Amino acid sequence: QVQLVESGGGLVQAGGSLRLSCVASGSIFKIHSMGWYRQAPGKGREFAATITSGGSTSYADSVKGRFTISRDNAKSTVYLQINSLKPEDTAVYYCNARAVLDPNVMREFNYWGQGTQVTVSS
Repeated sequence: QVQLVESGGGLVQAGGSLRLSCVASGSIFKIHSMGWYRQAPGKGREFAATITSGGSTSYADSVKGRFTISRDNAKSTVYLQINSLKPEDTAVYYCNARAVLDPNVMREFNYWGQGTQVTVSS
């Protein structure tokens, strides 16, 4: 079983910054990509950023230049630095990880955290 636990959300004024963290735990052989998605009120879940085990990153156009994803493989932790927050960034932010549990099988599974709320006031 794999667990992802997010932290770092909160209420912040527009223009402020937050740093989200997500720690993965469990019987994991290797975590491939880790990422962040978000779901605003009344909307579907959307991609924000992802990072591979080698450090390659990808961002949604809407967050480029303001969001920075990073990763500490030794700690099985992914971070999301969010700067210049806007009211439209208000959402529940979910951590995602694609991991292999058994090296003899090498099948990749997709996992989600329970989310952390980010609220940006204008």
